Parts: sequence; C-alpha cells; structure tokens
Amino acid sequence: MLSGSLNRALGSRLVNALTAPHGVDRFLEPFNPMWSVDKIRARIESITRPTADSVSLRMRPNRHWKGFLAGQYVRVQVEIGGVRRSRCYSLSDAQAAHDGLIEITVKAQDEGLVSAYLNRNARVGMVIGLSQAEGEFVLPQAVSAPLMLIAGGSGITPIMAMLRTLARGGHAGVLSLLYYVRNAADTIFADELIELFGAQPEWKLRVIRTRESGGSRFGRAHLDGLVQDLAAAEIYVCGPAALIDAVSALCAELGCESRLRLERFTATSTSAPADPDTISGELRFVRSERYAANDGRSLLDQAEAAGLRPESGCRMGICHSCTCRKTSGVVRDLRSGRLSSSGEEDIQICVSAAVGDVTLDI
Repeated sequence: MLSGSLNRALGSRLVNALTAPHGVDRFLEPFNPMWSVDKIRARIESITRPTADSVSLRMRPNRHWKGFLAGQYVRVQVEIGGVRRSRCYSLSDAQAAHDGLIEITVKAQDEGLVSAYLNRNARVGMVIGLSQAEGEFVLPQAVSAPLMLIAGGSGITPIMAMLRTLARGGHAGVLSLLYYVRNAADTIFADELIELFGAQPEWKLRVIRTRESGGSRFGRAHLDGLVQDLAAAEIYVCGPAALIDAVSALCAELGCESRLRLERFTATSTSAPADPDTISGELRFVRSERYAANDGRSLLDQAEAAGLRPESGCRMGICHSCTCRKTSGVVRDLRSGRLSSSGEEDIQICVSAAVGDVTLDI
C-alpha cells in the first residue's frame, strides 16, 4: 500500500502533468494567490521602515512553510516587469513567532533590482514567493559559551533574529554585539537594540559609525570591554567582505577559527578579470536553442543578456539556486580563478565565466 505522502506526491505530479505547460498553480492564482500545490507563498501583513532606505515585511506563509532557525535566509521571488526575480534575504524575526508570521528586512542597494523594488512597491496584501529556509549561520541548540556577534550594515538582519530569539527565550548569558554602520541614520533596528541590551545586564552593545568623527574600520581595539577572551567565545560575523576578512584574520591569529561562523552579504573579491584579448568562444544554451558570443562576464549575466531567465538568488555563489548542468567546455571560477574540467558537471553560473566555447543545459 502506498504511503499518504507518496500518494500526495504522485497526485501532485499527475495534476501538474494534466495542466501543462503552466502547471496547476497558474489556474489557482486567479482565485487565491496564496494557493499552491507545493510552492511557498506569503502574504504581507504589515510593513515598517527601520531606516529611510530599508523595509521590514511581516508575512504570513501558506501551509507549505516548514519554519526556520534564527540566522537562516530565504530566497524571495517577485515579478518585476513580467520577469520573475529571486534574491536571498535573511529572516530577521525570532524563530517560532507566536503569531505565525515571519519577517524579512531589506535594505535598498544602489544597484539592487529586487531590494529597490521591495522598498518602493511592497504593500500590505501583496503575495510573494519564498523558498524554505536555508543556511548554516545559526545558533547552537544550547548556548553555553559567551557570544560575540559582529555585524556590518544590513548584516544585522540575521543577527537580529538571533537576538530576538535569545531574548524571547530568556537568555541571560554573556553576549556582545559590535555593529558597524555608516552613520546614525543607517542604524537598522536602532531603538529596539537599545531596548534589548538595556534589559539584559550581561549584554553589551557597541555601534561604530564609520563615516562620522572618530569612526573606523574593524580593529582589535573595538573588542576591548566587549569580550574578555575572544578565543573562548562563539563568534558570529555577517556583513561585507572587508569586515569578514578582518575578523577572520584576527581569529586565525588567535587560533579560534573553529569558533567562527560567517555569513556574507556581499560577494567576495573575485580573481583578476580575464584579459579582453584572450576572451573567445561561443555560449550555447541548448534547451533554449540560443547562442551568444562570449564577452567574459559571468554566465548568469550573459544568459540574462541573451533574454533567458535562469533561476538565481544571491548572485555570489552562496545559495546555489543558479546551479545548472554544463555539458561541455571549461569555465573559470570568478572567486578563486580555478578552471573546471571540460566534461559534464554542475556549475554555479553566477560565479563562473566561460573559457572558450561552453554549452549549458539552459
């Protein structure tokens, strides 16, 4: 006898096959955009603005949502100009909220298509697509060691989820937050941070304003008075690459790399770009029957320039949502410069560039 879950899976496949090419969800959407056979959708219930250029969206997900751990992220899907776009955003609320809602906080980026769209256009009642929660940047099940949290800019969002979760659970242990912002107006969650840290005698907060008088980049001196022994603490850092690299270097010097947890909000510095005189070859997108002359950019950028819309999330090699099959050719990893083999393999097209002719199953 087939199990209930297997029966449901087979039934879902049959319904989707009968409603091809769009699937049953396309027929359900006009009745209720939250309805879906197997996809997560969430309705925006309320909107707040922690700063002038950021927005917090509290949302109610449908029945397919399985929950999250503080520090994890989701891939958010929105339709912009008739094209479905996907980006990764950390959940900023405490896990297992009593009201069943979840929250993301999105800071508008200068060239961020989705972040700018959400900041301008998000409305109560709007329905967006979500992935299940992903990521390993999470607290241990039982927190016993002192916590040293370090955030830069919008890197505060997953750490805010941790702080809210710990506060809700009554955590009174030693905890410090070092938070880098450009200026006072850029301090996301400013009032709530003051309230949270004011309520806990063992919690310490230091905000460094890098563009104001006396501000500076991360340095060992910034930890003075926050943590007695960094090597004995559990260390979490989220933010731009320069901050992560500086903290990683200090942890390597102190021999406490094993206690360091990292989450990058911007891409790592890539290897030197290829010499324009050496760029050659053709890109073949076999499933779409399209071709393009290789111009040296990432395969994702070139696929989009060719009119294709492959799935992508973080665009920096973290979420793996852009992974696709390379059937032939050599690619270069833009983060490390490493060359792939010439045979079939799965690659991440957001951080890969073609070296000569490359064929992709897109």
